[in-house]
Amino acid sequence: MSSSADCSREGESSKWLDAHYDPVAGLNTFSSCIALADLHGDGDFKMVAGDIGSGPFNMKLKVYKGTSLMSENALLDMPTGVAAFLMDQNEPRTPAVAVASGPFIYVYKNLRPYFKFTLPALEINPLEKEVWDQAKEDKIDPLTLKEMLDGIRDKAEIPLSVRSLRFLMLEQQEMEAFVNTYKQLPLKRQVGLPSVPALLDVNGQYDIEYRITVACRNGNIYILRRDSKRPKYCIELSTQVVGMVRVQKNIIIGTSQEILLGYSQKGKRLWTVTLPAPIMTMALLEQKSRSIQAVLVGLKNLEVHLYRDKNLLSVISTPDIVTSLCFGRYGREDDTLIMTTQGGGLIIKILKRTAHFEDKDTAPGPPTGQSIKLNVPKKTKLYVDQTLRERENAVAMHRVFQMDLYRLRLSAARAYVKALDASLAPVSSTMQEPLTLNAAVQGIGPRFKLILNLQNTSVNRPSMQLLISFLYDEQLYRLRPAFFKVPLLVPGLNYPIETFVDCCTDKGISDIIKVFVLREGKSTPLLTAHINMPVSEGLVAG
Repeated sequence: MSSSADCSREGESSKWLDAHYDPVAGLNTFSSCIALADLHGDGDFKMVAGDIGSGPFNMKLKVYKGTSLMSENALLDMPTGVAAFLMDQNEPRTPAVAVASGPFIYVYKNLRPYFKFTLPALEINPLEKEVWDQAKEDKIDPLTLKEMLDGIRDKAEIPLSVRSLRFLMLEQQEMEAFVNTYKQLPLKRQVGLPSVPALLDVNGQYDIEYRITVACRNGNIYILRRDSKRPKYCIELSTQVVGMVRVQKNIIIGTSQEILLGYSQKGKRLWTVTLPAPIMTMALLEQKSRSIQAVLVGLKNLEVHLYRDKNLLSVISTPDIVTSLCFGRYGREDDTLIMTTQGGGLIIKILKRTAHFEDKDTAPGPPTGQSIKLNVPKKTKLYVDQTLRERENAVAMHRVFQMDLYRLRLSAARAYVKALDASLAPVSSTMQEPLTLNAAVQGIGPRFKLILNLQNTSVNRPSMQLLISFLYDEQLYRLRPAFFKVPLLVPGLNYPIETFVDCCTDKGISDIIKVFVLREGKSTPLLTAHINMPVSEGLVAG
């Protein structure tokens, strides 16, 4: 087992080049906070990462070139997302960097602050605002404030703001300090979904058509489309979502129960894969040169799994738990995998140009080929008419089918009983003489060689005092001999018995020769075989 595991590790390591590993890089971030972009338009791609830092006030926007830190800018709040985008048509086309931090989106141009966008506040529940105004004027204490907010949350149509929700989760000794901190600030609500969004994926163009996939804290995933005020589809899960990646038209979801799920963009479940460890992070791997799209899944057991649909393509072992993943062009290499670890380390690997991935279906169930959709033809008018007729006469058709089925079973049972009673079967039906008989005809005529294979199928009892007799049309055939004794049959051995059949007619017709196996002194055969004789090629010489 160890040798095979070592061989598999060697095979996986041969696909990746270890470009760089710095265990003390001091980079703490998530997959959503890493972006690769050509910031200066020179073809040399840099890595932009939103570092959450090791404390509450050490957040920075870091830019890496190769293996070294190029620059960094301080952030006022924890970053939740980083994206590179083109904001103008000027040459050379250099992308800007957008950083989501707190209630703001900061845009950097040429690595300098360029614009700050404040998220618009949504409608506030008037009862909630009145309660906070009373707390601002010290008319109610924190315990009364909590009771009133609880009542509003259970009955109000407009959801509570983030501040109220955070307040309701506090312990009693923390409430007074929270109220004193926030009671002078204006109340804002920034959540327009049934629950707080945790993960976000956007696909399409704003002016034409787009889909926004949102994973919320209530364990549900909502899919919004253009001009839709409410979510178009909803995927209800029984556990929390820890990772979400879109692959073409499918949505790959990682849950806290160590399960990877595949859904269509309309919310239909396609497949399920059970993972060996909890999921830490997920990212998309897109190799454009080979048109490969797969999902990178960082696990807590120091491994990174690569899945295409439910098939495992590769396993990468890491020295520490991976907390973020990013795949794309870095520097001048097209296929670069960047990973950060739980201890703040930075790992850079390059996918070899000769690497070849093979699907390994690790999930139990049907094989991979069974999931390929068949090219089903379109429904014809005849098919639709037949379907309507079956719907209208379903009960009558079912009764006719059941009646025909019962008749078929009855006919089969009668034929079987008749064959047993008359010993017409080539297998003996009595346990006292368990025998089998096979017959073969050799030759083209007019003389045929008839070979009978007789076998005793009992365990330890031989068969003796047996006779073989033939019944045939004497005007067509002549047998020499037509009746003879069978030697003692030892259990388990096959006894070939040969005889010759002469055809006596030149009319080109054939008939059946019946073979009977009997016991001496009894007229009822133990078993019977019917031999269909072939047509003779000539007439035997008289």
